[in-house]
Amino acid sequence: MTAAAIPEERALRAPGEACIADQRQELDNQSFALIVSAVAGRLAAAGLSAGDVLAIMVPNRVEFVTSMFAAWRLGAAVTPVNAALTTQEARYQIDDAGATVVVADSASAEKLAGGGYRIIPVADVTSPAGPRVPPPANPAPESLALLIYTSGTTGRPKGVMLDHANISATAERIAGWFEMADETRSLLVLPLFHVNGIMVSVVSPLLAGGSAFIAGRFDAATFWGTVGRVRPTFFSAVPTIYSLLVSRPGGQADTKGLRFVICGAAPMPRELISEFEQHYGVPIVEGYGLSECTVCCTLNPLHGARKAGTVGLPLPGVDVGVVDGQDRLLPAGQAGEVVVRGPNVMRGYLGRPGETAEVLRGGWLHTGDVGRFDQDGYLTLVDRVKDLIIRGGENIYPKEIEDVLYGHPAVLEAAVVGQPDAVFGEQPVAFVALRPGRSAGAEDLIEYCRLSLARYKVPRTVYIEAALPKNALGKLAKPVLRERLRA
Repeated sequence: MTAAAIPEERALRAPGEACIADQRQELDNQSFALIVSAVAGRLAAAGLSAGDVLAIMVPNRVEFVTSMFAAWRLGAAVTPVNAALTTQEARYQIDDAGATVVVADSASAEKLAGGGYRIIPVADVTSPAGPRVPPPANPAPESLALLIYTSGTTGRPKGVMLDHANISATAERIAGWFEMADETRSLLVLPLFHVNGIMVSVVSPLLAGGSAFIAGRFDAATFWGTVGRVRPTFFSAVPTIYSLLVSRPGGQADTKGLRFVICGAAPMPRELISEFEQHYGVPIVEGYGLSECTVCCTLNPLHGARKAGTVGLPLPGVDVGVVDGQDRLLPAGQAGEVVVRGPNVMRGYLGRPGETAEVLRGGWLHTGDVGRFDQDGYLTLVDRVKDLIIRGGENIYPKEIEDVLYGHPAVLEAAVVGQPDAVFGEQPVAFVALRPGRSAGAEDLIEYCRLSLARYKVPRTVYIEAALPKNALGKLAKPVLRERLRA
């Protein structure tokens, strides 16, 4: 079964079984297939056809998923748009993607008014009426399925082109790795405008015959109540969410149904993994990937050694390597840029042939991340190539300093960036948020770093903040911190 055929295949196999739900509605397989077909008819009436792009600008809700599968049914692609974007940001993405039809909630429709788009209110795809479309288009494997826009931390966001072969191959690998089956139930807490939410928490469990519950915005105070009510077998989150859950544990959490939880998007400190697992009794499976490889390329195993601090082993059929500055593959133990090749790797960046050629040179996706393999084949991320701090000719990887800071009992979050320095070129500077009820001074944290780090790696300054800035996915936003230092 391909990902695009999920609605029809599930309806034929088990029409009355649970499929997808949110706080407003719950659809079984037959209802899901019927609504997807009806939404496809509504989109077709608005002019969407094979080869076109549908923009979806709504918060997390079932209508996002039904609209996505409806577009695929027509042979069209989807670009998910963050509903929190400004008018200028949203219009840039929609125009760059070439989308003319947009499914939008009322707030998003107001932002987009006057932009020349055919806007379909989300209410029109909730219980659509009207003629259904002919049988599914069965899009070719090489046809475009998703246009995921990168966060744009180094300039204008780029459209990552993922085809149906990417989607199906990755979903099959995720479902197989995590042994997903009919009883699998995901709890989606990450945003659906990101490939993680789409692939890990929706497409993969649905492909495997399981079901998904779409939660709204993450709230640590109500999260475990939602888990107790929904009874998921897993959820996927980012380190920030796990930090909040361990720093504000609240009452007794009902975790009986959880087999595992997943962490991605950014490396997770070993101490945080240990603290979460000890408190809640649920294993964290850490992995690594990016939009350009359809969300993941390595994962720690469900069974056997889960090595905290590593992002695991390459997925079946996916090659992952580490290369030096001349793109030569390096042996285990040596750090270099992480490269990936396989059926999960994107087609390229939309309308950017030069950048596509650069990042896909030599048949490998060059990730911009620095990592090393151990002798058992587990990958450890060292840092981002662009985050490297060079102080007086010495290379400093911020993650090494951050890992030390996370070992301090008062530290909840830590981010290290380079500050321009007239003598040394750059100096490491740390921004830290403390755990509720804990205290530590800047000098205390600097002294703590001196116990574990060479003198040149010790932060010259530590800024203690109420909270650290984050991007839309919840990852720490280092560009914001660098800009603050420059200002």
